[in-house]
Amino acid sequence: MFTTILVIATIAAAILSIGFGLGNLAARPTLNRMYRELADAAWQLAHDPLTGLFNRTGLRAVYSGFAAATEPQPLIVMLLDLDGFKEVNDTYGHDGGDTLLMEVADRIGLIAEINGGAAARLSGDEFVIVLPVRDQQLASLADGFVSAIGRPVQLDVANGPVPTAVKASLGVAVIDSTDHLEDVALHRADTAMYHAKHQGGNRHITYAPGMSMPDRARRHGPRPRDLRHTHPGATA
Repeated sequence: MFTTILVIATIAAAILSIGFGLGNLAARPTLNRMYRELADAAWQLAHDPLTGLFNRTGLRAVYSGFAAATEPQPLIVMLLDLDGFKEVNDTYGHDGGDTLLMEVADRIGLIAEINGGAAARLSGDEFVIVLPVRDQQLASLADGFVSAIGRPVQLDVANGPVPTAVKASLGVAVIDSTDHLEDVALHRADTAMYHAKHQGGNRHITYAPGMSMPDRARRHGPRPRDLRHTHPGATA
């Protein structure tokens, strides 16, 4: 699918170039419309429609961009899962849950951008942040994400706005830009995240060499990815 995005972008650029070459000829409005439609299609392929963050395809493109740099570089990969999000959905319905997800996405997306990185929504209430290491303090940076998510969000309900907050469990991994995204970066961050979850949530844990997943029996139900693996037709 990443190849599809590149193809669309190439076609769009060619259309725009043709449009400029034609000047004010009658065909130019049609070419401009085609360019806009292709640019929109490329955006939709790479972004989550609810939050506007990158989706998994877009995350792969971002990660590939870091990997394509002249010199390999260390990267920070964070996998973030909200604590108590199901209760928000159960109490305020999916509209309330969507409002909260959009606000959380805005907060983590801004922090990621300020620090030279990007954020993505993988599925449900699971997000990923990819950042260059630079000279920031890792613990302070991770705590900043946890604190930003914990600020209450105003949800509109029948009786008026209600301040609602969730917490977050955050797994952090420092990897090389040449490491595989799924097999190394996300796997390590996911492992650390579940340790944060099982230590009570509302915290971050950094992956250490040799760290393994907590005992599956101790989890609060299977992960969506486990269900998809067991039942390929299931959806999150």
